[in-house]
Amino acid sequence: MAKLYFSYATMNAGKSTLLLQASYNYQERGMRVAMLIAAFDDRAGIGRIASRIGLKSGAIPFHRDDDLYALVERMNGDGSGEIACVFVDEAQFLGEDQVWQLARVADRLGIPVMAYGLRTDFQGKLFPGSMALLAIADELREVRTICHCGRKATMVARLHGDGNVVREGAQVDVGGNEKYLSYCRRHWEDRMREG
Repeated sequence: MAKLYFSYATMNAGKSTLLLQASYNYQERGMRVAMLIAAFDDRAGIGRIASRIGLKSGAIPFHRDDDLYALVERMNGDGSGEIACVFVDEAQFLGEDQVWQLARVADRLGIPVMAYGLRTDFQGKLFPGSMALLAIADELREVRTICHCGRKATMVARLHGDGNVVREGAQVDVGGNEKYLSYCRRHWEDRMREG
């Protein structure tokens, strides 16, 4: 029985590395995969998934209004071989309806879906895609990384160019190490209270 999986973590936990490794395992066995990433996440280039340790791969860029069920169904029947697994990087950028579409991929097409993404934003609030995944995914997997104190990091802080913490702003501001730091809850709260 195919399932919808959600592997979540904070920044720099290795989510994209895990996704690329799992995808490679399928492909090494001659299985076809579909890899998806939000079109506006162009840090590695549009339609590219990349990890901090140098692994990378092409992916299908999706937009907020794309029907991901229809996309996978079309790919599965295009004559290039059946899709063995769907991988989604930066799954927090999915819309709630797209999470349900991916659930239907697992339920109706029998194709496992592995989504990887952030759980919360820089203000400690759930992303819409993450909220939907936490609610309906068949299996949840926490990918762990550590705060500078050695405790498990569960929160992320967004930084201005001067290193001060951003407390307000748009939920989505794509960036990497230059813009975000991961903290345990205690140190995140300390940073958010700094004057």
